Amino acid sequence: MKITAVISHVLQTDMPEELGYSQQYYAKRTAHLVEIRTDEGITGWGECFGPGNVALANKGIVEKVIAPMILGRDPMDRDVIWHHVYNLLRDHGQKGMPMQALSGVDIALWDIAGKVAGLPLHKMIGGAHRDRVQVYGYGMMLKRESVADHVARFADEAAAIRDMGFVATKMKVGLGPRDDVRLCQAVRRGIGDDFDFMVDANHCYTTPDAFFVGRALEELGAYWFEEPVAPEDHDGYRELRAGLRVNISGGEAEFNRWGWRKLLESRGLDIAQPEVCALGGISEYLRVLALAHAHFTPVVNHVWGSAIAVATNIQLLAAMPPLPGGLFPREPWLEFDTTENIFRDNLLSDPLDIQGQVAAHGSVAVPDAPGIGVAPDPAFIRAYAVDG
Repeated sequence: MKITAVISHVLQTDMPEELGYSQQYYAKRTAHLVEIRTDEGITGWGECFGPGNVALANKGIVEKVIAPMILGRDPMDRDVIWHHVYNLLRDHGQKGMPMQALSGVDIALWDIAGKVAGLPLHKMIGGAHRDRVQVYGYGMMLKRESVADHVARFADEAAAIRDMGFVATKMKVGLGPRDDVRLCQAVRRGIGDDFDFMVDANHCYTTPDAFFVGRALEELGAYWFEEPVAPEDHDGYRELRAGLRVNISGGEAEFNRWGWRKLLESRGLDIAQPEVCALGGISEYLRVLALAHAHFTPVVNHVWGSAIAVATNIQLLAAMPPLPGGLFPREPWLEFDTTENIFRDNLLSDPLDIQGQVAAHGSVAVPDAPGIGVAPDPAFIRAYAVDG
């Protein structure tokens, strides 16, 4: 079998309303899919992390840089391909966009391998520790509105997410430390005392400001405080973890096993959040998962993007061993964006229907079709593809 084509599909659409987080507001939603075709008619699908113009730049890396390196190769040699590409790109991109581009290619190769074997991804990894995965819902995005309007909306949105059947909820912050504490208090009021909530700062604080917010989160009983400071600030993470009684999480902006080794050795994380569509794909994710567990650090995957990313993460979470294990271990959760996303909900010929499954069962089933277990609708891709 040989790779005959590597095709990058960047999809984009206007969102129903502008949304924001601590770094920016955005009004368009983007997804970047990678399609790999073979001479035996088997096609694999993957996804690259990165919105907007980042996706368009990554499209160039996939098609102009990586594709010529792998055309004609056996797609079953995915680890050989991974190291071949990484070694040739090492001088130019050990982190960031080249790794995002390689991630989508690697995921597509795993999808092909599963289809060749006739096995779902979780079987290719070693089996499923669970046949259903619990889901937390995030929302409470920033808007161009007053603090008072944010406070009222966040309380209502948090209660609505709880009532949808999710096991926990996550909110955004970024208005400033004092106003952010008001937002966190509103979310706790909205969900009551016996429901987990998490806070995602998207690395907007200095360490002293993160301590200010973190101490409030201790009192509110937040489950984790995500990306409180810049991802490069390993010392800040370590100080926060040592000084706060709320779990410190992060890692979505870290890449490959070498970056993760440094992050884990810094002992700054209570919970690791690798992003499979960014750090190097499934091949590298499995190495990072092993590193995290070797450091006794639980993993809750970061999930962003289309149904391809969601399906891939369901498979990975199914195959994730419990840490540390026991009769009643804390189960890994699937992250789910509760805002409208047509690239997740309408991309597939047979939709995952995450929200419907959560409402009915409080969890989602693990797809058992070969590979990542889902197939996109070609007509949908053509309708939303953009040039770049």
